[in-house]
Amino acid sequence: MVGTDIPRLVIAAPASGSGKTTVATGLMRAFADAGLAVSPHKVGPDYIDPGYHALATGRPGRNLDAYMCGPERIAPLFLHGAAGADLAVVEGVMGLYDGASGQGELASTAHVAKLLKAPVVLVVDASSQSRSVAALVHGFASWDPEVRVAGVILNKVGSDRHEALLREALTESGVPVLGAVRRAEHVHTPSRHLGLVPVAERSTEAVDAVAAQAARVREGCDLEGLLALARSAPPLANEPWDPATTLWAGVPQGGTGGHKPPTGPHPENAPVVAVAAGPAFTFSYTEHTELLRAAGAEIAAFDPLRDESLPDRTAALVIGGGFPEIYAPELSANELLRKQVAALAASGAPVVAECAGLLYLSRSLDGKPMCGVLPADARMSGRLTLGYREAVAISDNVLAQAGTRVRGHEFHRTVTEPAAGEAPAWGFTHPERRTEGFLRGGVHASYLHVHWAGAPGMAARLVAGAARG
Repeated sequence: MVGTDIPRLVIAAPASGSGKTTVATGLMRAFADAGLAVSPHKVGPDYIDPGYHALATGRPGRNLDAYMCGPERIAPLFLHGAAGADLAVVEGVMGLYDGASGQGELASTAHVAKLLKAPVVLVVDASSQSRSVAALVHGFASWDPEVRVAGVILNKVGSDRHEALLREALTESGVPVLGAVRRAEHVHTPSRHLGLVPVAERSTEAVDAVAAQAARVREGCDLEGLLALARSAPPLANEPWDPATTLWAGVPQGGTGGHKPPTGPHPENAPVVAVAAGPAFTFSYTEHTELLRAAGAEIAAFDPLRDESLPDRTAALVIGGGFPEIYAPELSANELLRKQVAALAASGAPVVAECAGLLYLSRSLDGKPMCGVLPADARMSGRLTLGYREAVAISDNVLAQAGTRVRGHEFHRTVTEPAAGEAPAWGFTHPERRTEGFLRGGVHASYLHVHWAGAPGMAARLVAGAARG
């Protein structure tokens, strides 16, 4: 499929815990197994679900976050990610109408569905109801006339009799039942303190879990009906997002420090940006590496758990989110790499660390020695810090000019002591005012996750700094 005419479905739910991840991932794999090129997408800032989506489809999982990237970029980002696909499946976030706190529909699944002009399939946990399901579906389908709730998948159905009662109740709702998935306690995806266990940590188990989810969906869902519904979505009147065009457009966020992105340097001249990967550092948006490449960088992935040295010619370092707290002993034991990271930071090279990266650069994590780049110690806490943030760069740094405003997201159960350095990375302006993170030489370390598609100048500025050496 070429252009803006991409068949698409949004898989939503009345509330978290209804089973939309299981159903969405199962649908992706079932359609892929049927020979379709399936483009996977996730509403919101989630990093873990897209990993399962990628495993199910063989394509990168991509996020659609209207808060961090702006509503105007959602359809272009979708078209960019879905290029060449026969079908796109978009998994929602939380309940259908739940968005950024206190900001109406912004960044909700319903908001994204409207921006994509996509039909919505509602996944309902039917385990503790029968006739009441009709009232529930009617309420969600009629709440916002601009949201097209065009089908229902009943999840956790107990028996043939239970299914018959549910279907009978929904007969007069006007919303067709497109699936009834039975309870299966043995099919699950393990969770821990920040949600599901990432794909990179489960390997064979993750493959088996996705296959089992697909089998349940094939058995209980009308795949032909769902595909026909996806094909009913109208073309989108948008141009696909393009990382190179975005960088050249000179959007205000971030700036490039007076350095425009190159048009495509010879590979031998491209600065190498090393990007942390592997089980401890699984949180990354696909568009980040696309923007870095468009800005002229060569990307080199490395695994801090196993690699004892940084990639050759590393000129800048990006350490994203993940679960270093799970692997603190192993990360600490890799002393050779820790010393190289510290030496690179001491040289003034650009080093950007988000959340897990912040912990790795600290002096210690739960008492285990880390890289010692930052004058801070990190530890697990009993408190979950979660939510969207608005922030401003307090001073010029490797990512942004002073005064740059961004929207980001925090999601962690760890703390650092102190919480901010003498030169903080950000001043948070909403929902509370505080300083956060650390600036030190070329180091920018913070808990704040920022989607660079919403602030592409950051990638250009980082690569420009790497190119200067």
